Amino acid sequence: MLLLPLTTSVPLWAWLPLLVLGLGGLVWLVAARRRRWVRPAAVGVVAIAAIGSVLASQTLAVTPPITGPDGEPVPGSIASMEAVELNGSEQWITLRGHDTSNPVLLNLGMGGPGGGGFFNSREFRPLEEHFTVVNWDEPGTGRSYGAVPFDELDRQRFVDDAAALARYLIERFGQERIVVYGVSWSSILGIWLVQEHPELFHAFVSSGQMVNTGENDRMGYELALAHLEEQGETRRADRLRENGPPPYHGENVVRPYVDFLDVLNEIMGTPRYTLVVPLLGFFVPEYGYLDTINHTRGLIDSFNAVYPQLEDLDFVEQAPELEVPVFFFVGRHDVNAMPSLVQEYYDVLDAPTKELIWLEGGHGLGSAENTDVFVDVMLEQVRPLAVA
Repeated sequence: MLLLPLTTSVPLWAWLPLLVLGLGGLVWLVAARRRRWVRPAAVGVVAIAAIGSVLASQTLAVTPPITGPDGEPVPGSIASMEAVELNGSEQWITLRGHDTSNPVLLNLGMGGPGGGGFFNSREFRPLEEHFTVVNWDEPGTGRSYGAVPFDELDRQRFVDDAAALARYLIERFGQERIVVYGVSWSSILGIWLVQEHPELFHAFVSSGQMVNTGENDRMGYELALAHLEEQGETRRADRLRENGPPPYHGENVVRPYVDFLDVLNEIMGTPRYTLVVPLLGFFVPEYGYLDTINHTRGLIDSFNAVYPQLEDLDFVEQAPELEVPVFFFVGRHDVNAMPSLVQEYYDVLDAPTKELIWLEGGHGLGSAENTDVFVDVMLEQVRPLAVA
């Protein structure tokens, strides 16, 4: 209850009554030590306030308005969170932009599989003046957690749903095509998408591009093991040896993968997945508390269901030609999506236009320097393709 205004978009008018109710119940509980018959009632009041907080976080979740210097919404802007029907299932998107006549940019999501588009939507705030940015919580995560049974999540389901969403956006905003962006797992989906439906897209943009997941994972595992041995962390190194090199199989493949991916994040100076994933959802204003839990569940469940299907992925062989312009943002020191594999793919890729843009550090766009590079390329090279 105390964290509600800090971690959700619940307004003051809804938070204060819940806070008063909850604190009143706690005071009543403390004061009723010698009156045991009062305790159940006091506990009930606290429980009602807690349940009310969860429900409020869900029902009152919104995407923040786009405001001008005066704090008022920008005329003609859009800031909406909506459910859309894609191939018979209800899935969620946010739509954000200063002017709905701008080109549409579809963010396929953070990564994973199972990382929703709401999760990394802040990275696109600097572009909302020039694009209508659409962030998609893919089926199996966040607000779209129960949209599709996990045993139905495969390449074709993701491609078909993303293509249906692209067609919906083209029709809604009167566009001929849109721009699509992916990172890590969703960069895989992005390649599949523009490969099967080039007619829907002006360009494909990615960071942390995945090319060959099998080779990428083997390289990451060996690097993580060598790093732990160098640091003298014998217990964690022994655990990686016990797991063995990827690929992994079974009902819980996420665990051995996270064991070495956490080490790679340490090498890049970023927080461990096991620390950051459960916490960051609390700072996504479009998420209620159940959505935050479902985002973490979605990463685990989606990864277990989908990642084993990527074992034979190799875009050098499977997607050497794309019919849309391609822009790869690549971290020089990324050890999650290996730059050498992206470079190899870039060298053989045949596309109308292709650019490989180097970023400092890892593949993330979080630093001010990398954000500036990303925005410059998006405005100077990508947007002209969509308004020509």
